[in-house]
Amino acid sequence: MEREEKKRLKIAAADIRKGIMTSTYYARSGHPGGSLSAADILAYLYFHEMNVSPEDPRDPDRDRFVLSKGHAAPALYSALSLKGYFPREDLTTLRHSGSHLQGHPNMRTTPGVDMSTGSLGQGLSTAAGMAEGAKLTGRDFRVFALCGDGEMEEGIIWEAVMFAAQYKLDNLCIMVDINGLQIDGRTKDVMNTDPLDQKFEAFGCRVISRNGHELEDLEEAFEFFREGKGTGMPTVLLLSTVKGKGVAYMENEAGWHGKAPNDRQYKIAMMELEAHRAALEVI
Repeated sequence: MEREEKKRLKIAAADIRKGIMTSTYYARSGHPGGSLSAADILAYLYFHEMNVSPEDPRDPDRDRFVLSKGHAAPALYSALSLKGYFPREDLTTLRHSGSHLQGHPNMRTTPGVDMSTGSLGQGLSTAAGMAEGAKLTGRDFRVFALCGDGEMEEGIIWEAVMFAAQYKLDNLCIMVDINGLQIDGRTKDVMNTDPLDQKFEAFGCRVISRNGHELEDLEEAFEFFREGKGTGMPTVLLLSTVKGKGVAYMENEAGWHGKAPNDRQYKIAMMELEAHRAALEVI
């Protein structure tokens, strides 16, 4: 990846993080921790990997994205607004009455949202159905589903994976944001789902593990997915991340799973994020 492209994607991730903090602050609620951990993944998807356009958001041949961990909606909304699906100013209306940006994604109200999600596990099932639909109709679009590591505790996840393997959905990319924390603490303490790589492989998937914050790693992961075309096997990207990434006081703190910053915390977070973004501009 060229130096300027890396810079562009890092700046996009920084702006996505700023949008996450702004939206949850103005909402006085929301899920900043798991949204911040996914920012680099979404920056790579929306600004490098996926074939999508805000000028034609319902293009039948576009790639699809499903946020299976729907509580991370602030990250998706920030990415979509940065891409141009709706004004950045809308982020301040998160969870407000009458806003099109509700606590979980709603495909009926928010431009660019391909599937309404929120009940954990069901997003991946829907994504598998979309991928099967592409096969049945002879279309060449790809489907990307972002799940959380806590979400791996849901039985419906594994039903969806069985379906994807059974119907040879090599156009389905399952991404797992592995930040190690969920609302009640460490995932390995709440319900240990390791070893995820061996489990997905046993279900008939191609699996690769990479760092979800490093662009080189993301590039390798999505190239691995592209190489799977024609294999008849769904691809799983196990992406290790840091919950609350980019805001020092939030990093690796389970308490920030579903809590908004107060005035002082918001100011500190935005100063940190803006300083990081400014540093990227001069690299």
